[in-house]
Amino acid sequence: MRKNIVAGNWKMNKNLQEGVALATELKEIVSNPNCEVIIGTPFIHLATVSELLKDSVIKVSAENCADKVSGAYTGEVSAEMVKSTGAEYCILGHSERRAYYGETYEILKEKVQLALANDLKPIFCIGEVKEEREAGKQNEVVKAQLEGSVFNLSAEDFGKIVLAYEPVWAIGTGLTATPEQAQEIHAYIRGLVAEKYGNEVADNCTILYGGSCNAKNAAGLFANPDIDGGLIGGASLKAEDFKAIIDAF
Repeated sequence: MRKNIVAGNWKMNKNLQEGVALATELKEIVSNPNCEVIIGTPFIHLATVSELLKDSVIKVSAENCADKVSGAYTGEVSAEMVKSTGAEYCILGHSERRAYYGETYEILKEKVQLALANDLKPIFCIGEVKEEREAGKQNEVVKAQLEGSVFNLSAEDFGKIVLAYEPVWAIGTGLTATPEQAQEIHAYIRGLVAEKYGNEVADNCTILYGGSCNAKNAAGLFANPDIDGGLIGGASLKAEDFKAIIDAF
């Protein structure tokens, strides 16, 4: 059975003290969830928050890692460094990384392989921008993103990945894909995985929805058969808001 997951992505928010306070509050109020709970924090929080949450039900993720093993790459943080903090997951391919930092299919392929080599589980993001959705190209976009960066993996390695479908036009805009729109493309994505790796791998693949998911719409999204949870942005920055989405399961 595939996992249901609610993952928070703090992005570039919360200084260290604020992040510790939020993680502490979440530890207190999230005790017996019906899904796996993950928080993705900025790099400076990882070691402290991982230690804080190590005996809790909440897992910790980085928001990125470098596409190099080590060396003279000032300002970069390697997958090995991320793993050494106690983090278990790593968010890769987020639309903001693709758009603002020019992350290509090839760069992301390297990042995924390095994350896996360091025993991190990638949360791999795919999704189309508004113009692509309006042109009806969303299916070909997500297919190209999968083929470009993760469909090179063995079935065993692919099985360690969580996919996150994020319609870029719905991130932080207040717009949300309808449950029907989200289910349709999630089913399509699962079908692509089945074509590539077979039904068993596809059935076990967790596919999250990301894009203005909040306490009001989470239950409607999560009720769909191919939507296994959410990658939550803004609504993960307040403990009560995030817990309300976790409680949608």
